[in-house]
Amino acid sequence: MNQKRVFASSCSSHPLATQAVGEAVGALLETLNGERPDLVVWFVTSHHVGAIEDIHSALQSLLNPRAVIAATSVSAIGGETEIENSPGLSIFAAVLPDNQLHAMRLDAVETLDGLEVTGWSDETDDAHTLLLLADPFTFPVDLALRSAEARYPALLIAGGNASSGSRPGSNRLVLNNDILSSGAVAIAVSGGERIRTVVSQGCRPLGVPFTVTASNGQFVESLGGKTALERLRGVAAEADESDRELLRDGVHLGVAIEESNDVLGRGDFLIRTVIGGDRASGAIAIGAHVEVGTTAQFQVRDAASALEDLGVLLEGEEAGGVLMFTCNGRGSRFFSKPNQDAEAVQTALGPLALAGMACAGEIGPIAGQNHLHGFTASLALFPR
Repeated sequence: MNQKRVFASSCSSHPLATQAVGEAVGALLETLNGERPDLVVWFVTSHHVGAIEDIHSALQSLLNPRAVIAATSVSAIGGETEIENSPGLSIFAAVLPDNQLHAMRLDAVETLDGLEVTGWSDETDDAHTLLLLADPFTFPVDLALRSAEARYPALLIAGGNASSGSRPGSNRLVLNNDILSSGAVAIAVSGGERIRTVVSQGCRPLGVPFTVTASNGQFVESLGGKTALERLRGVAAEADESDRELLRDGVHLGVAIEESNDVLGRGDFLIRTVIGGDRASGAIAIGAHVEVGTTAQFQVRDAASALEDLGVLLEGEEAGGVLMFTCNGRGSRFFSKPNQDAEAVQTALGPLALAGMACAGEIGPIAGQNHLHGFTASLALFPR
């Protein structure tokens, strides 16, 4: 029996689902060279949602994977290609003889104590990585991450929310032989060499860090003794015109995760979008609770910073295969040309098997803590 780890990926933009499957599977089988994949993860755009049962049946028959998850997305990523605004199918296959894979379906159910995530497998106790695909309308990812942190504090989680649908019931998820329209699907990975995770938030700081001196729920009221809006105006006044233009497009606040670090830099902040402000009180809203005493710094995001951040984070990394979960706000409308995230990963690590999707929220750890993000690129790096 071959104990070598093998990774393969392929994609097709053919408008006919049957042809897309044929093209993608043909390329996969050539790389797999007769090996049965232990893991298959695939992504399909909304154009093929009506044929998803046929696609799933064909892939199960042709590849016969031991474990499979899949999701529908606004775009599918394969190799160094990001298929946007057109039919797309992308498949990732891996032979992992030294890993154990355990598939599970997660749901959110109402209990006497409130909403609770159910479906955790006993095998998750031994897992080091969880690959998670969720429906954003019916599954509370933040709650699941908190539940996992309490149950499995060392577990790293990577994945994202399906993004092909705009209402409940319009997305599709696949777990082994089942096709679902709600909840979440996951693969717990244990044994073997650990999967590395990288989350590129694509921001750079402006101004200086401040201590949060007053907060109330999702509102940051004051920073360094002045109202948050005063501090923001001060940062904007000291910025050059190009950075002020980026601030007009969107303001972000980086919240330090580990206060014990003497110097805070890339990867030390959890980036949250400033979603509003109150001129009367001077508070800003960021959609997340921030404790008083936390260090925070305003941030801006642009295409150059995003690509630089991804490249820096991948320096020194190695991988045999990559699953990539990017924000559906990235792609060609953010970078002004297509394929930038996929090409950046291939330039840093490739050529290698890569597949992924554009998400309505990406999942990945920052400083060892799992979070739901926006506008990031979250990667699961499989060792060679």
